[in-house]
Amino acid sequence: MHILIIGAGDIGFQLAKRLSQEKHDITMIEADPQKVQRASEQLDAIVLGGNGASYRMLKTANLEKMEIVAAMTDSDEANLMACRLAKRSGVRTTIARVRHPQFTQQDFILSPEDLGTDLILHPEREAADAVVHLIRKSVATYAVEFEGGRIELLGLRLTQDSPYLNIPLRLLGQETDNLHLRIVAINRNYHTVIPKGHDALAAGDQVFIVCDHDYSSRVIELAGKKPAQLKNVMILGGGLIGQFIASRLEKEANVKIIESNINTARRLADILPHTLIIHGDGTDFDLLEHEGLADMDAFVAVTGRDENNIITTLLAQHSNVSRSIALVNNAAYLSIVGKIGMDAVVSKQSLTVNAVQRYIRQQQVASIAGLPGIEAEVIEYIASEGCKITHKELKATRFPRNAIVGAVMRQDELIIPHGDTQIEPGDKVLVFALPQALNELEKLFDQEPSRGRLAHYLRV
Repeated sequence: MHILIIGAGDIGFQLAKRLSQEKHDITMIEADPQKVQRASEQLDAIVLGGNGASYRMLKTANLEKMEIVAAMTDSDEANLMACRLAKRSGVRTTIARVRHPQFTQQDFILSPEDLGTDLILHPEREAADAVVHLIRKSVATYAVEFEGGRIELLGLRLTQDSPYLNIPLRLLGQETDNLHLRIVAINRNYHTVIPKGHDALAAGDQVFIVCDHDYSSRVIELAGKKPAQLKNVMILGGGLIGQFIASRLEKEANVKIIESNINTARRLADILPHTLIIHGDGTDFDLLEHEGLADMDAFVAVTGRDENNIITTLLAQHSNVSRSIALVNNAAYLSIVGKIGMDAVVSKQSLTVNAVQRYIRQQQVASIAGLPGIEAEVIEYIASEGCKITHKELKATRFPRNAIVGAVMRQDELIIPHGDTQIEPGDKVLVFALPQALNELEKLFDQEPSRGRLAHYLRV
């Protein structure tokens, strides 16, 4: 597929890297010479220097050959203009990244069609939604929903108090059968294991569990913890992400925002009537202590500096704050945050890249959140008529050893599968897999290449 990406900043760069790995033909337009050089040297893409909102530049990039245009610059106006020009030129799919909230509000006077976009993404709002979801999931280190919230995938860190340690999973499955859950992956010592019946859980494991939404609170007992009450929340950083988080939580909890810019702090005080705005340096531990860090139920660091977010989140954990979440965008940091004790991390760039990728795959993904330290994919397939997965029961199917079926949706029925479960045509099948298993999975679910439809894709 021929894809034009406008903007080679963090989001555009990561998007091009991901899509080129999937063998798409990528062309990029970037105005900054340094970013042009970086992209040219590190990406398998044609990189052009220039203004992506210029029709002449778009034509130079062979706009007429493009099937998708994704405008990912920092300028809303440039992104929307590029999409409008592309759509007028006959490009089938256009995607725009925007920062101003007005473009994603339901009462905005111009529709996406008026703006020439098939999809408008607001990375800050996506990040805020992911943070709020994690906060409300209490002790979960990761949480995402499928099928309109009917199915949940939760990440939990096990403690010594977990009642299910050192029990083979085949026996544990019998004990928890009424909970409608399945353990689909274990992160142990920074190594991802797709579990088998003989495996057992250990203290310190990060486990990923697929479950019925109605049982999610009981599933949290696996971590040896109880769902925490949400009374006090501290947010470091009053940018758009911090603002969105506060607006979602201020009516159900006591919310504080610490913001270093006095003008931003004053603006927040005007638009967030139920939130306490504190002007100060959030990296000052004395200030955090004075403002009651140790009394917080949740601490969220969403400043523009990854280093500050990481350090202050570690300070919050040191102060025994039960729920601490950091915004981390640097890909180099994402690969190590798990190793330094950080479980709950959200990446604005990863969220946006995944959102674009799912739309490119025919709107085939439901929800996305970042998870450091694990190279795995959650895929929800729709079993097509005649595909190999429907021929036999799961126990008789040559299923990849590095993959596991977590749940099956059959019309309105949620099935937590066992060995004697047989997939039927039309079933939606949630699979957790390591990268090396993907080719085999495609063969199981595809009658012919590209025949079986991939419904959801999530890189965690």
